[in-house]
Amino acid sequence: MRPITGFGVLLFLLIAAVYPSRAADPPPWGSPESGEVSGDLDGFIEPYLVVNLGSEVTGVLEQVTVERGDFVKEGQVLAVLDSRVERATTELIKTRFEMEANVELRQARLDYAQREKDRTEELYNKGIIPDQDMDEVQTGLAIAQAELKAAREQKTITGLELKQAEAVLDRRSIRSPINGFVVERFLSPGEQVGDQPILKLAQLDPLNVEVIVPVSMIGRIEVDQRAEVRPEDPVRGTYTGKVTIVDRVVDAASGTFGVRIELANRKFALPAGLKCRVRFLK
Repeated sequence: MRPITGFGVLLFLLIAAVYPSRAADPPPWGSPESGEVSGDLDGFIEPYLVVNLGSEVTGVLEQVTVERGDFVKEGQVLAVLDSRVERATTELIKTRFEMEANVELRQARLDYAQREKDRTEELYNKGIIPDQDMDEVQTGLAIAQAELKAAREQKTITGLELKQAEAVLDRRSIRSPINGFVVERFLSPGEQVGDQPILKLAQLDPLNVEVIVPVSMIGRIEVDQRAEVRPEDPVRGTYTGKVTIVDRVVDAASGTFGVRIELANRKFALPAGLKCRVRFLK
C-alpha cells in the first residue's frame, strides 16, 4: 500500500469540507427524529372571540360606563338605556306586593268566622238555635276561607308581575357577555339605540392562531396536537398552544386548508393582530 502524499491529504480535506458527514447533520424539520411534523408556517394571532354588543330593546342611551381599551368582566353593566318609566313601574308593583294589609284583614275575618262557628255549633248541639243560624255561620266561615285564599293568590300574582317588571327593567342594562377589552365604542349617551351595536368587545384569553397549511400535510395534524407559536417583532418568545380545529375542506385554488390553535394568554402578554410563525409538534 502506497503512503498518502501531501496532495492526497489536501484532496481529502477538500472533499470533507464540501461533503460533510451526514451523520453530523441535525435531523431536518418534520423528520421523525426532530419531534416536529412541519417546518415554520405563517399564522395570524386573533382574539378568541369578538362581540358586537347591542341591546335587545330599543330606546335612548342614558349612559355608557366604559371607554375604548377598558378591561371588562362578564356580567358587568357597560351601558344603560333610559329606564325612568320601567323603574317607576317596578317600584309601584314592588310596593303593592309588600303590602300585607289585605291578607291580614282576610285572615282576621277567617279567625272570627271560625270562632263564631265554634260558639254556634256548641249552642246548636244543645238544641238552642235553629238549623238556619248554623247554616249561616258555616256559610260565613266558607266565605272567609275563600276570601283569604283569593287574597293569597292575588299576592302570588303580584309577585309574578314584580318579577316581570324587574326583568323588563334589567333588559335596559347592557351587560358584558365575556371577560375582555373594549375595542370600539359606536354610540354615546343621548343617541337612539336600534339594531346597531353599542360597543365592540374582544376576548384575549385565550387567543386563536389561524394557520394556512399546505394540502400535503393532510393527516399529519390532529386536534389536541401541540404547536409552537413565535410572534413577529417586536414581540419575542416562543409560546405553546394546542390545535382545536382542523378544516376538513381543502381550498382547491390554493391547495391549502385551515388549522386553528388555542393559545393561553393569562397575563395578556400577547396582543391580537400579530403575524407569527407556527411549527406543529408531535
